[in-house]
Amino acid sequence: MATLWGGRFKKPIDPDFETFSRSIQYDYRLAEYDIYHSLIHTRALKNGGILDGQECERILAALGEVLREVEQGTYTPDAAAEDIHSEIHGRLEKKIGALAAKLHTLRSRNDQIAFDEKYYCLQVTVNITRRLEDVLDALMQLSRKYPEQPFVGYTHTQRAQVVLFSDYLGAFFLMFKRDLERIKEFGDRTIPYIGAGALAGSSLNRKDYARAIQDLFGDTETAVRPVENSLDNVADRDFLAELLSILSIVQMHLSRLAEDFILYSTQEFALLDLPEEFCTGSSLMPHKKNPDFLELVRGYTGKIYGNLMALLTTMKGLPLTYNRDMQLDKEPVFEAVAIVEKELQILAKLLPGVAVEEAAVARALQDEFLYATEIAEFLVFQRVAFKEAHDIVGRLVRYAKENKVSLKTMSDGQLAEFHPALRQQEMARIIDPQYAISSKKTISHKLPEYHA
Repeated sequence: MATLWGGRFKKPIDPDFETFSRSIQYDYRLAEYDIYHSLIHTRALKNGGILDGQECERILAALGEVLREVEQGTYTPDAAAEDIHSEIHGRLEKKIGALAAKLHTLRSRNDQIAFDEKYYCLQVTVNITRRLEDVLDALMQLSRKYPEQPFVGYTHTQRAQVVLFSDYLGAFFLMFKRDLERIKEFGDRTIPYIGAGALAGSSLNRKDYARAIQDLFGDTETAVRPVENSLDNVADRDFLAELLSILSIVQMHLSRLAEDFILYSTQEFALLDLPEEFCTGSSLMPHKKNPDFLELVRGYTGKIYGNLMALLTTMKGLPLTYNRDMQLDKEPVFEAVAIVEKELQILAKLLPGVAVEEAAVARALQDEFLYATEIAEFLVFQRVAFKEAHDIVGRLVRYAKENKVSLKTMSDGQLAEFHPALRQQEMARIIDPQYAISSKKTISHKLPEYHA
C-alpha cells in the first residue's frame, strides 16, 4: 500500500492494523471533492513558484482524468489504499510518475478532509433541499384533493375537535418547510476553507490560494475561501454535527407523519387508506396490507438519532487539533444522509396516493363529544364565565354518557337543567362539522403553498 508518510519508521505497518485503520471503504465517496482540493492546490503551488507551468498542466490534466471517471461513474477505488487522499495520489503516480510527489507539497490530509467534508455537505444541502421540495409539493397535491374535507383532530390520542384535513396536512407541511429553511441556512453557512496545512497554516500566500480559486471557478459564486483560522479548520466538525441535527429533526417529522398514517390506516381508526405500492402483505395471513414503508421510517429514526449521538460522543473530549478519532465522523453522516434522502424520495411518491376514508370520517364526526368545546364557547358568548361553562358542559357530557342519550335529542327542558341558554335547536346547529370549523376565526384554512 502506497502511503503519504513513513520516512521515520523502520518497521512495516502491522497488516491487521493496516486493515483496521483504512477508511477507503467509505471515504471514497469524497473523491470528487478531494480532487477539487487538489485542483486548487496545484494552481496555488504554481502561483507560489513551487511548480512550473508545464508541471502544473500535467498534474491538472491527470486530475481531470480521474475527475471524469468519478463524474461518469466508472471510478473504482483501490481497496488496498489507506484513504481517499492516498488512493487518488496513487492514481496520479501511475499517470505522471514522480511528478505526483510534488502535489502534496505544503498541505496535509487534515486540511483535505475538512475541505472534502464541507464540500460534500454543500452537495447534500442541494439534494435534501430538492427532496424536501418534492415532499412539500406532494402535501399540496394531497391537500387539494380534499380542500373542504372535515377530519378528526386528536390530543393524547383521544378524539379532541373537528379540523380540516387540509389543516391537518398543513401542520406537516410547515414542519417540512422549517426543515427546508434549516437546510438552506446550513448550506449558506458552510464554507470549505483551504490552506490550513496540518494545523498551523501553509507557507503559500493567501493570494496564491485566492488566485487559484478564481482560476478554477471563474466569476461564478463559490463558497471556497482561503483559511481564516487553521487550527479551528482542521479541528472543527461542528458542521457535521449540525447536519446530523437537522437530519434528526427531519427524521422526527417523518416519523411523526409515519406514526399518524400507520395509526389512521388501521381498522380501528380506518380514517386513511394507504396506496398499495408502498405496503406489503403477510407470508401467512392473506388479508393483510401492512404499512411497511412507514414502519421502516419509524424504525430508522433510532439509527438517525444514534448517528448524531455517535458523532457528538466522538468529538466531546478531543484535544485540539486533529485526532484520528475523527476518521469515524464519516460513516454516521453518510448513512444518515442516504436514509433520509431515500425516505423523502419515497414519501413524495406515496403522499398523492393517500385517500381519506370519507364514510368512516363522517361516522367518527357523529361523535357529539367532539363538539363539547364549541358548546362551552357558545355559553361563553351568552356571558357565562368559561370556568362555569366548562363545568356545565362537563356535567352535560357525563349525563349523556351515563344515560346513553344523544345531546341533539335531549329536550329543551332537559338541557335547561344544565343552563337556560341551551336549546335543542342550538345543539343541532353547534353539533355539526362545518359549524365547528367555521367557528374558528384565528386560522385562515388556506391550502398549503410553496414556491421554490
